[in-house]
Amino acid sequence: MSVRALVVDPSASASASASASAAVRLAEVPDPVPGPNQVLVDVSHASLNYGDLNDARSGRVPVGAVLGSDAAGVVVRAAADGTGPAVGTRVVALTAGAFAERVAIDVGALAEVPKGLDLAQAVALPVAGVAALRSLRAAGLGPGKRVLVTGASGGVGRFAVQLAARAGAHVIASVGSAARGDGLAETGADEVLIGLEGLQHPVDVVIDSVGGPQLVAAWNLLAPGGSVQSVGWTSGEPAVFPPYATVGPAKSLTSFVIDGDVDADLATLTELAAEGALGVEIGWQGPWHRFDEAAEALRARRISGKAVLEVASGEPHTPVPFPQSQSHDRPGPA
Repeated sequence: MSVRALVVDPSASASASASASAAVRLAEVPDPVPGPNQVLVDVSHASLNYGDLNDARSGRVPVGAVLGSDAAGVVVRAAADGTGPAVGTRVVALTAGAFAERVAIDVGALAEVPKGLDLAQAVALPVAGVAALRSLRAAGLGPGKRVLVTGASGGVGRFAVQLAARAGAHVIASVGSAARGDGLAETGADEVLIGLEGLQHPVDVVIDSVGGPQLVAAWNLLAPGGSVQSVGWTSGEPAVFPPYATVGPAKSLTSFVIDGDVDADLATLTELAAEGALGVEIGWQGPWHRFDEAAEALRARRISGKAVLEVASGEPHTPVPFPQSQSHDRPGPA
């Protein structure tokens, strides 16, 4: 048995049907075998992140491995150990190898999608939403704090603006152009700036996804006791700090990565989205064989919000029975 998936292939440019721009191609891979605390999910939607494009080229994801982190779909086999959602449950997950028709997912990596929330919207939440939520939490978000969000038109940025505003912060959204700032004031930004032009007063929190010179400038704007959370580096440029830039009142620059179980945070985000308290902007949506189109639009920063890939074939989800000889100690691939 096999399923289709988007796999890493640096030589993809040699194929007319491949995504030359992203070193990714559509291929057949073995049907996943779940471990005891994993569910099998038929994936209907996946979400593309800037980090996925870097993973395809950087070697962090091996050649031939399935790409992706954000997936949403329906459970077709429950976990053998009795934990997690039942067959037929709609779920969203943050898991390695998400860009496949069927994925084995740890129960701690997913959450049930509430009624009223489309899977296309839910799938935009895992990487971007969890990164925004956890980085704000780590930075010490609170009422009255001045929060600067760079790259605010992107996936992480738009969620960070909304979540910071909900917490009672004064939110400053930094974008690359006036057009990319559209809608940010309506989602909670008190100020929308092009770059950091016009920002003179210190800030308490910076959620930075741009890196490079803008990261250095944001550091210089940080108030004593403040925190910069570095959640991305879309500029691809080096950050060069001048001498003595790090000498003075205590403040912090912290690298960021999502680790551990995310089920509780995903549940929080999906509930907020279902209630309409957290808006999900989808800037591109289409079938996954147009991956190269989505990747180029994301790289060129032509997308505000998230890019969503449609994976479902349109066939009904059929429950998958447990094999008679299944061993409960056999690890399953993600």
